[in-house]
Amino acid sequence: MTKRGLRIRCFLGAVVILLCCLLPNTASAVLKRGSSGDEVITLQKKLKAWGYYTGSIDGIYGSATVEAVKYFQRVNGLTVDGVVGPATAAALGMSLSSSSSSSSSSSSTSSGDTYLLARCIYGEARGEPYKGMVAVGAVILNRVKSSQFPNSISGVIYQSGAFSVVSDGQINMAPNETAIRAAKDALNGWDPTGGCLYYYNPSKTTNKWMLSKPVVITIGSHAFF
Repeated sequence: MTKRGLRIRCFLGAVVILLCCLLPNTASAVLKRGSSGDEVITLQKKLKAWGYYTGSIDGIYGSATVEAVKYFQRVNGLTVDGVVGPATAAALGMSLSSSSSSSSSSSSTSSGDTYLLARCIYGEARGEPYKGMVAVGAVILNRVKSSQFPNSISGVIYQSGAFSVVSDGQINMAPNETAIRAAKDALNGWDPTGGCLYYYNPSKTTNKWMLSKPVVITIGSHAFF
């Protein structure tokens, strides 16, 4: 090889290295549990249109979105991990930005609040279907957002007469991993109740006011309104 050819080859090699450094690292871009934003909305719309997802189009990558992605992956012969990486994104016809992997839910909260919410869920709904446990957590969070209730998780849970587990001491029991996971899913935006502020067990409740209200959804032994 001539000296001129060697110089050209070295120059081209340097250009390739420079381009690799400057181009966005799309290979590492992923959507996963905890991600949020427009790309998650696009994902949810695609999955819903194709019958894989039945949840809300809320832009929050919670448990329901994870299960929908797994369903899609199983049907399409992909690695079933609930994560939208390059292969799954390609199958979905999506192009992920390099910032996707760093997106996180705006609904995140302190670990103390998560644990307190899990304790209330465990006291109120252990033995219920997992969706029902998340629903109890969602009701608590819906109250936090409502002007009718205190504006903190602790304020809602410890509001006088609000939850029987506070008065009977069950709130002090250590939650299991399922309750902690349900609390995290509720905090990440999964609301199976569609915005309900109350729930009760029809077989135990004698409260006429509650029993007079139209039920929005029944999950396990709890009616939500």
